[in-house]
Amino acid sequence: MNAVDCHAYLEKMLAAPRPGMERILAFYEHRVGAICTDARAMLAPLDDHLCHRGDGVFESIACRGRRIFQLDAHITRLRNSAAGLHLAPPCPWEEVRERIIDMARAGGDATGAIRVLIGRGPGGFGISPAECPASSLYIVAMRSTPPSPDTYARGLSAFRSAIPAKQEYLARIKNINYLPNVLMSEEARAKGMDVAISFDGQDCMAEAAIANVGIVDRDGVLVCPEFTSTLPGTTAIRALELAAARMPVRQRPVRAEELASVREMLFFSSTPLCVAITSFNGRPVGDGRPGPVALWLRDALLEALTAEGTPF
Repeated sequence: MNAVDCHAYLEKMLAAPRPGMERILAFYEHRVGAICTDARAMLAPLDDHLCHRGDGVFESIACRGRRIFQLDAHITRLRNSAAGLHLAPPCPWEEVRERIIDMARAGGDATGAIRVLIGRGPGGFGISPAECPASSLYIVAMRSTPPSPDTYARGLSAFRSAIPAKQEYLARIKNINYLPNVLMSEEARAKGMDVAISFDGQDCMAEAAIANVGIVDRDGVLVCPEFTSTLPGTTAIRALELAAARMPVRQRPVRAEELASVREMLFFSSTPLCVAITSFNGRPVGDGRPGPVALWLRDALLEALTAEGTPF
């Protein structure tokens, strides 16, 4: 195989197959300082430690009705995650916020998603952050749609994952090393089910691969696990705040044996907001149908997050 010059390489790169490009609306890389709408050019430097060391953090943000949901809550969590890795973006945080809004606008779709990634930056293939002179910032606007009405009406199937909950010192950092989450997703696909749920060493429920989970216990209390072995979910936190106005809410350990008697199980994530889990380990949750709390919270979250959203 012969070496080629830059122009020939770029020509080949742009002609190479690019699975998933139909979902990419626009993207931005801080080094370049420009927005591009051609997904063929969306490539990160391989020597960015974000790529080969998993040394970076990210956020996934939902947009609906030309509003960005919980933008400041996501930025706060991104800042906390970055601080946990002794990492800072290559520009002020206010500029990160402005670029996210720019990307939502450049994407053009009223409903979609924004992915924000901050990495250690390019500089080498070692492990030390010292070889990276500047951090990296990537922002992508993507097509994304909420689940179908049938999904909300049917609910999700879930099971106990063989993958344990994350270690506490990493669980609260939304870092890009999602290998346990990938394994949980593959586990669910292999079982023909929707959601794998991890448990910690004390046999307490933790989280799903890309979502927080909660229950309505036998006493009618909305309960979410404490944010120790789980990521502090922006949607779950807002759901607890909204629910507190009309029912008791708590954060406490949820032991595995308790799940046999719960009234409802709930799945919280940025795009679907709140979906009922109607079966767990092959057994129905409650009467096997979405319960009133799941249905009410979905609508309450959509109304509140739309009203509070950042327009673009």
